[in-house]
Amino acid sequence: MITVLTHRRAHLEPPPNAANEALRQFRVIFGAVRQHVQAVEKACGVSGAQIWALAALHQTPGMKVSELAQALSIHVSTASNLLDKVEKAGLIRRERKHTDQRVVQLYLTAAGEKALKRAPQPLTGILTHALGQLPEDALTRLNQDLAVLIAHMGAINIRDAQKPLSEH
Repeated sequence: MITVLTHRRAHLEPPPNAANEALRQFRVIFGAVRQHVQAVEKACGVSGAQIWALAALHQTPGMKVSELAQALSIHVSTASNLLDKVEKAGLIRRERKHTDQRVVQLYLTAAGEKALKRAPQPLTGILTHALGQLPEDALTRLNQDLAVLIAHMGAINIRDAQKPLSEH
């Protein structure tokens, strides 16, 4: 692609380089994520992370909180807080086993099933879905390169890795 810049535009835009292109691509990715999250919230009235949780419970009824946290790649306390919100909205119910009252299983309610049906695809979120489409070697390279990028960033909060993207 060849772009012809006028003299005036050349002074307003920095010359393209690899760092600027990477930044531009991050903006495209996060813009797409933001747009998908807004579409989910508009269609269902819940966050993208909450829809992903509902989808996981639809696929595997009776999950425990720890199993759901693992399925969503989030911390157990984050999953618990997320579930409190969807339970309050009447989208899930928690049941305790008669044999062991400590074990809590999670199920969708009829309202939860309805919200899930209204949700735009993919239910796991656009970024999670796209990452799942990549071949293993591409994911390995991406993970290595992102680890290097994170190392260069300095002040980071590693706990952010266990929070849903739509909750940031």
